[in-house]
Amino acid sequence: MKVFPDKLPEALAKRLPPVVIVAGDEPLLHRDACDTVRRVAREQGVEEREVLHVENGFQWGRLTESAASLSLFASRKLIELRLGDQAPGQEGGKTLEAYAAQAGESDDVLLITAGRLDRRQQQSKWFKALDKLGLFVPVWPVDHARLGFWLRDRAARHGLQLDRDAARLLGERTEGNLLAADQELQKLALLHPTGARLDAGAIAGGVEDNARYDVFTLTDACLRGERERTVRIVAGLRGEGIEAPVVLWALTREMRTLLSLQQHLDQGQSLEHACKAQRPMIPEKRRPNYQQALQRLPHRRLHKLLLFAQRIDQAIKGGLPLPVWDALNDLALTLAGGRGLLAELPQAYRRA
Repeated sequence: MKVFPDKLPEALAKRLPPVVIVAGDEPLLHRDACDTVRRVAREQGVEEREVLHVENGFQWGRLTESAASLSLFASRKLIELRLGDQAPGQEGGKTLEAYAAQAGESDDVLLITAGRLDRRQQQSKWFKALDKLGLFVPVWPVDHARLGFWLRDRAARHGLQLDRDAARLLGERTEGNLLAADQELQKLALLHPTGARLDAGAIAGGVEDNARYDVFTLTDACLRGERERTVRIVAGLRGEGIEAPVVLWALTREMRTLLSLQQHLDQGQSLEHACKAQRPMIPEKRRPNYQQALQRLPHRRLHKLLLFAQRIDQAIKGGLPLPVWDALNDLALTLAGGRGLLAELPQAYRRA
């Protein structure tokens, strides 16, 4: 059964299942979910813990042996199987299916930790067998729109209160890096009395810029029309050393997707059908972003942006004397609804 991290304590309070799978690539939320399972297990008398790291050459028989071995010191055991980014493979899948078949006869608890499990893995026999027995906790990064609320809740754990501006500024300086956000809140808790209400000034003076971005964060900001955030992300990607061709590829891909969607809509199809027709299919939660962008960007503007993207590509390859990162900033900003390119390409770019 799928349970999201914020509902995990409530689910475990009702029943500690024989299997819990925690999977995802957000380190802080992943760690918190695993710590919650360990804490509840200890509270319910699971006193022994064994950790198995799945690496190249891992012997899957170790899991079978661990499940079969009796402890001299405790009646129940927590077995942690750490997959990381490894897939179980054929041997591992069969071993996990066999474990699921006998798990009902054991008092042990199996905690499987992994990176993000894709749809194919979630449809595998081993996953379905284990999912029937216990809980699946998918760990996703906190959406930008919810980050302020998340930071306020997290601050409360450390005995602090954040006003709206403080939460916004902390979110800007730690977006994409929840570990850094939590560490900053811990430091602020040491500097301020319990229950203190912090404003933006307290954040500005005591929190460094630890935000981390990727090109997918950038394209989401562009589609949503978040202009100031788009400029900030482009600067962040440049500062992190992300290659310009990677940024251009991401932006160009979204423009081509928007043109394809527009073509389907012009043929009288619904947005839902148009999104399903894309390869890969656009997930349901991202469809409102594309809808916003289509309302903001006419067909003619998208074609102009694609032409400008071609000029940036030429500049990257050394064929044009164009300031690449300034041009990428203008491209992203215009895609987000800003006036980076106005109605036409800037004179400087057209002369280049």
